[in-house]
Amino acid sequence: MAKVRITQIRSVIDRPERQKRTIIALGLGKINRSVEVENTPQIAGMAKAVHHLVKVENI
Repeated sequence: MAKVRITQIRSVIDRPERQKRTIIALGLGKINRSVEVENTPQIAGMAKAVHHLVKVENI
């Protein structure tokens, strides 16, 4: 599978608990923190759920 780089670009302050937990599950938590993960359907779904808080780049 292809890898993607997910970078948090916005804060989770004043966001629903579900979005906060999704950010943590992705391995993020601070602005400008990035992770490189396999692009599985589960990861794609989590990134889509918080698309307004993250930037996703194909590697």
